[in-house]
Amino acid sequence: MVQMISHGFVSGAMFTCIGVLYDRMHTRRIADYGGVANVMPWFAALAMLFFMANAGLPGTSGFVGEFMVILASFQKHPAIAFLAATTLVITAAYTLWLYKRVFFGEVGNAHVAEMKDVNAREVAIMGVFAAGTLLLGVWPKPLTDLMEPSIAQLAMQIATSKL
Repeated sequence: MVQMISHGFVSGAMFTCIGVLYDRMHTRRIADYGGVANVMPWFAALAMLFFMANAGLPGTSGFVGEFMVILASFQKHPAIAFLAATTLVITAAYTLWLYKRVFFGEVGNAHVAEMKDVNAREVAIMGVFAAGTLLLGVWPKPLTDLMEPSIAQLAMQIATSKL
């Protein structure tokens, strides 16, 4: 459940980031970007938070959710849990590679050079996503306490034989 809620924050934030870029460039091709951090530093910082949460960086909701899933899986199926943990490394590598191509380096073209940093509306929207991502990453207890009775009841129903 924590992973699902985290996924909602992080995926929503990443789609918002893609929307911000698309709104300014009207293209989704990675090759059309490059050097975005040079002209949009605040946006680049927020996007990095969301990209790293997607990769499971400690201190973000992505880490808490992934850790709980892998820890629970390891108790029943260690090999599958190991494979799941390995995919985190692959995800982190791809995410960093993507971020590097879009945000770092020289400004890709004149259209990128003309881009403006995030406005107040975009900061407000991404700020809510950032707050949820960080809050759940450093203090998941209120959420887990809220979910615990429902999950305990569900586990009891699953464990009870239906025969």
